[in-house]
Amino acid sequence: MLKRANKTIKNNASSIFLMMLAFSVLSLSSCAKRPPDSAPDAQLAYDEANDPLEPMNRSIFAFNTLFDDVILAPTARLYRMWGPPDVRDGISNFVSNWREPVTFVNDTLQAEPKRAGTSVSRFMINSTFGLLGVFDTATKWGIDHHSEDFGETFAVWGIPEGPFIMLPFLGPSNGRDLSGFVVDFFFDPVSLWLNHKNWTYVRYGRLALRGLIYREENLETLDDLSKSSTDFYATIRSSYRQLRLYDINNGDLDTSEEDDLFDEEFDDEF
Repeated sequence: MLKRANKTIKNNASSIFLMMLAFSVLSLSSCAKRPPDSAPDAQLAYDEANDPLEPMNRSIFAFNTLFDDVILAPTARLYRMWGPPDVRDGISNFVSNWREPVTFVNDTLQAEPKRAGTSVSRFMINSTFGLLGVFDTATKWGIDHHSEDFGETFAVWGIPEGPFIMLPFLGPSNGRDLSGFVVDFFFDPVSLWLNHKNWTYVRYGRLALRGLIYREENLETLDDLSKSSTDFYATIRSSYRQLRLYDINNGDLDTSEEDDLFDEEFDDEF
């Protein structure tokens, strides 16, 4: 068993190293040049965007948009069309329930014992009375859902966000959240258990299913933004930062920042 664990760690480490190496090579060839000192306004905009990889990011965004138009959005519409609401809710509840262990871990790492207790309670209640999470019994009993990830934990620890990054298929991120995603995917308790069972396809299937659920739940929002935005890429970049700020501060969003086009939608949703 020890040899198997060591092999798993080495394989995961190799995958992470190769991904980081490939990203570094692409980054070196795709950096946006900082404006000259003679253009202070342009420099300020450059610093506020924090997007030195913008040429590469826009290319990846164009690819993601094509993938969404051809595959993801049509699949999400079919999922909504052919999946009864109760069935979709059950699938969403099930996927959300099996994210509770990683939320618990991050609550603990962020020194939030009360929220960690909530995560444990939700997981135990929904995994038993909720039939493995198909039914969100905990919410009906007044134990509300919250989510945490390693990117948020790194932020709480004071690690800077780093440059904005657009990831293929996965969408907007930054250096801190990309590192958190890698830890989240390979080392959260459920992923480790699935890896122990050699159910690799289930690990990646969870990720794909989460993406499908998110796209179905945001069909109208993202489609409307795509049609109304003069620069959809810049809108997604800005809204992603505000959403992550909201997550990191556990819902305490600084609404004094007026530069985001999602302000009204956040007010309505949260």
